[in-house]
Amino acid sequence: MTAPRQSSPANSNGSQDGGFWHPSLGYLFIAFGLALGGMAYLLLSPSSPLEMLGEGDKSAATTPTASATTTASNTAGTWPPALPARAQATDSIQPEGDADPTRDLSSYVMRGEKPTMPEVIERLHKAGVHEGLGAFNPPGTRPPLIGLAVPEDFVLPEGYVRHHQATDDGQRIEAILMFAPDRQFFDANKQPITVPANRVVPPEHAPPGLPIRRIVLPKPIEPESR
Repeated sequence: MTAPRQSSPANSNGSQDGGFWHPSLGYLFIAFGLALGGMAYLLLSPSSPLEMLGEGDKSAATTPTASATTTASNTAGTWPPALPARAQATDSIQPEGDADPTRDLSSYVMRGEKPTMPEVIERLHKAGVHEGLGAFNPPGTRPPLIGLAVPEDFVLPEGYVRHHQATDDGQRIEAILMFAPDRQFFDANKQPITVPANRVVPPEHAPPGLPIRRIVLPKPIEPESR
């Protein structure tokens, strides 16, 4: 009778004598899938919180600089600032004036200024003023005319006029005899008389009854005695 076949005891790895342990293919696929998933997460995930914080700080740091640059650029573009209309007005010295629109000598002479009479008359003429003081020529530029004196009570015949004058220092001069303007004169023989350019009547053409006497200019007044 044949004895029964005895089986060899299993080793600690659960394999038969002389065999090896092999991992399951299913576990290998699971482990490989987990590894791929982890790599994909690391590659495709957004930036880390530290990187995002660093970018935020960098942006915050550059924002004031950009604003400061813009402000400086705008300031430089408008420098110097626009001045008020009154500050842009001409800096030329203006004559003295007041609320009265009527112009007088204070409109042409500055306060504290002491121009001479010829300077004042010259300023008036340059401004186109030929009335009042402007009606006179600057002293010394037109000397008084010398002619026949006409008494105040003498009645002049038609065609003759009195001409009044004054000296540069304001003294009154006797009136002299002049031909009236725009008139034609004839002598005793009915011949035309040539009228001088200044219209001063010479002694030979004086009207009957007029005393023949030339005027005498008064002496200038000394400055200290005015």
